[in-house]
Amino acid sequence: MPALTPAEISAIDAAHVWHPYSTIGAEAMAPVVAVGASGARLTVINEGRRVDVLDAMSSWWTAIHGHGHPSLDYAIASQLSRMNHVMFGGLTHEPAARLAQLLVEITPAGLDTVFFSDSGSVSVEVAVKMALQYWRSLGRPAKHRLMTWRGGYHGDTFTPMSVCDPEGGMHSLWTDVLAKQVFAPQVPAAYDGGYSAAFEKKLTEHADELAAVIVEPVVQGAGGMRFHDPRYLTDLRDICNRHGVLLIFDEIATGFGRTGELFAADHVGVSPDIMCVGKALTGGYITLAATLCSSEIAHTISTHDPGALMHGPTFMANALACSVAVASTELLLGQDWRARVRQIEAGLRAGLQPARDLAGVADVRVLGGIGVIEMARPVDVPVATRVALEQGIWLRPFRNLVYAMPPYICTPEEIDSITSAMVTVARALT
Repeated sequence: MPALTPAEISAIDAAHVWHPYSTIGAEAMAPVVAVGASGARLTVINEGRRVDVLDAMSSWWTAIHGHGHPSLDYAIASQLSRMNHVMFGGLTHEPAARLAQLLVEITPAGLDTVFFSDSGSVSVEVAVKMALQYWRSLGRPAKHRLMTWRGGYHGDTFTPMSVCDPEGGMHSLWTDVLAKQVFAPQVPAAYDGGYSAAFEKKLTEHADELAAVIVEPVVQGAGGMRFHDPRYLTDLRDICNRHGVLLIFDEIATGFGRTGELFAADHVGVSPDIMCVGKALTGGYITLAATLCSSEIAHTISTHDPGALMHGPTFMANALACSVAVASTELLLGQDWRARVRQIEAGLRAGLQPARDLAGVADVRVLGGIGVIEMARPVDVPVATRVALEQGIWLRPFRNLVYAMPPYICTPEEIDSITSAMVTVARALT
């Protein structure tokens, strides 16, 4: 079968493909055709020309080692030569066992049981199902609601949507049909003990019906790229302990070094009862996520009716995905990843500084491998995308944010190119 030309790809795409968060037939800018990826760069067709651009998004925060890394390519090819996939019901295999053991070793203490799934949203669904079934197993079915702070994002399936920000998030369309959860005000960036006290007061009012508190630790990702003091996590752990409520950390975006610690919970050494990981888990190769829980939760669910966690994705623990996840994690841990992230952080801080002086910029913030320019008004995404492409950078702004989460392999010069493009985009939007 002959390869499609870029024009043919675009034509078929326009006729039949629905992209994430997009409008069929009314997009202001057609999707850019990607034809290759290597290292920190994508090869795309821009205005009829084949050009290489820096992937400043790590392809939605996944490709921490860049694209086409030899170690990860080898892991996929080697596993493919042995076994591509088998059902996980009644069967197990080495890649899943090795990955489970590795995750238990590197995640916060006490998370001893791993449930694999195929996306971040599903890992959150599983986390919530674990929490609800835990309380049902203990004869307390009334504890079925969740509590979180505003500004969060946890995924696009219905249970995760119910704990996304109910007003400022992407899912307000569904407010009348989503489960009614308990929301505290937006967590402040700086530590304020008064906020934690108010959070506890609200939790106390609902403790008898709360199964769990769920938050994105330290960084609220797609809900607004906001950062908060890690000490709030310590407070949440203490509050949940005092009132008999489980604590869930959604580390799908923050895991594997993005905030400067391997997991955001590590900033203060807090262990949740349940934790979700995904995105960078496979280094951007194949979709895979996992939900980890304590032995107490796993044992309680397993020893009460119906005696099993009632969930089972078809492609659960796919052997190719587990193999590349092991390779990606070992590659990360086998290098001085902290130094790399610190270097990226320093480059982002220095390079984004000029944006602070622009009239249309509301805030500039950097943490670990995350750099954010918050605009005072919503971003014109087609304009921002075109300007960034002209600078040789792939960015994907959303709402009022121009941000980057670059691969850890980026050189200081490449980080300079990314920040320069971000400032140029911000200037073009003012």
